[in-house]
Amino acid sequence: MYSRQESEYYRAKLKAARRICQGWVKPADLPTNAEIRDEIQMLARLHEGEQRTRDLLDMRLDALRVMRLLRRFRPRLIGSVLTGHIRQGSDIDLHLFCDSVEAIRTALEEEGLVHEVEHKRVRKQGEERIYTHIHLRDRFPIELTVYATSWIGYAFRSSITGKAIESASIAQLEQRLASEYPDLDLDASLRDAEEQVDRFRVYESLLLPLENVKQDPRYHPEGDALYHSLQVFELAREQVPYDEELLLAALLHDVGKAIEPRQHVEAGLEALGEFITQRTAWLIKHHMEAHALYSGTLGARAKRRLQENESYEELLILGRCDREGRACGVEVPDIDEALDYIRDLDRTFGI
Repeated sequence: MYSRQESEYYRAKLKAARRICQGWVKPADLPTNAEIRDEIQMLARLHEGEQRTRDLLDMRLDALRVMRLLRRFRPRLIGSVLTGHIRQGSDIDLHLFCDSVEAIRTALEEEGLVHEVEHKRVRKQGEERIYTHIHLRDRFPIELTVYATSWIGYAFRSSITGKAIESASIAQLEQRLASEYPDLDLDASLRDAEEQVDRFRVYESLLLPLENVKQDPRYHPEGDALYHSLQVFELAREQVPYDEELLLAALLHDVGKAIEPRQHVEAGLEALGEFITQRTAWLIKHHMEAHALYSGTLGARAKRRLQENESYEELLILGRCDREGRACGVEVPDIDEALDYIRDLDRTFGI
């Protein structure tokens, strides 16, 4: 459950029991959900250290920022961000109360918040219900669960302890922040959070126009530049699944084609600016030279210059993926899936 191979306590316990005991196990012999949660938290403290403490504050500030934006829907913060039991991959859970999902979506669109709606069918205690979740793609993942206004004041219960879950209104969260972080300038911290640009939204804005960039079929029979870029990303992911900087270079190497096709490398690097690392920028800057390396047309001096860089081998991988990412009809991830994968790498390893 810590690595999120399983998300349900019951399924995780069954799988562990089968693996360890290789047979039937009495339910009373299995650990409780609370015991499992405590062990997960121990792993989080052991493996995530001070980063976990910093993430908790940042997540609480992001929660408060979104709650203030959605104030009219009576938001309440629940879950690990409120209790402090976060770990890698945790999201911000908010309850909203409104009889119209579209009203919430309109509010989100007015604030420029990218979101998706999910209707999830859940069966609990013999009763089937459909829950509406709105997922926000932000610095941290945010899940809004929408309830009718008739649910205001309802005592929600935890699947871990069976007790009423803790929740906090805007005022209660502000009080908790003031109590737990006495030196925090709340208003200044929220302004800083609002001013921070989510680099993944920048990547998305640069990738989307590539769908309309049609390429010369003699060299790119696969079609538009976005389809090509996603192919290159997928090929790179198969070879180096944990190299975030290389995967970003694979995904973003052609974004300049929607800005200035004749100088797409320079245009792309200028647009990406500070939102990529120097290593990713170096890989993008020289990816055309990688083609010349494979075709044998790159001069000896230029080749030696590239070989002096510690990322030379990764440049060769990028060049090979760029050459091979021109197939017709192959399956590729969409932009959201590709960016979510890289975002998860960032949260896990952090470049």
